[in-house]
Amino acid sequence: MADEVSKAQAAAPQGDTIFGKIIRKEIPTEFIHEDDLCVAFKDISPQAPTHFLVLPKKPIPQLSKASDEDEQLLGHLLITARKVAADLGLDKGYRVVINEGQDGAQSVYHLHIHVMGGRQMGWPPG
Repeated sequence: MADEVSKAQAAAPQGDTIFGKIIRKEIPTEFIHEDDLCVAFKDISPQAPTHFLVLPKKPIPQLSKASDEDEQLLGHLLITARKVAADLGLDKGYRVVINEGQDGAQSVYHLHIHVMGGRQMGWPPG
């Protein structure tokens, strides 16, 4: 956890991100879902037995920067998260997280949804 916080404290919004490179397939990644609007892939540093990310192809740096025009896209991301979670057998439940800004421990400034499951989640989360 401390490592994630330190990454978030050092991160800043920037033009291109590692997620932009993954979306453009400049960095090889096995997508577990891809459509015209978004991609999903397994997190490289999983915090649960099942941990994947869903992110829009449109480069929105963070949730607070999304516009009203992004309403359908944001809904699509959540529906995609639900579908992929079902495909991966997360029938007992899962947690959906969006890290927002420095205090929210956002370390990559390309909006992304974490979906974690396969174990009992604790509360509060952190």
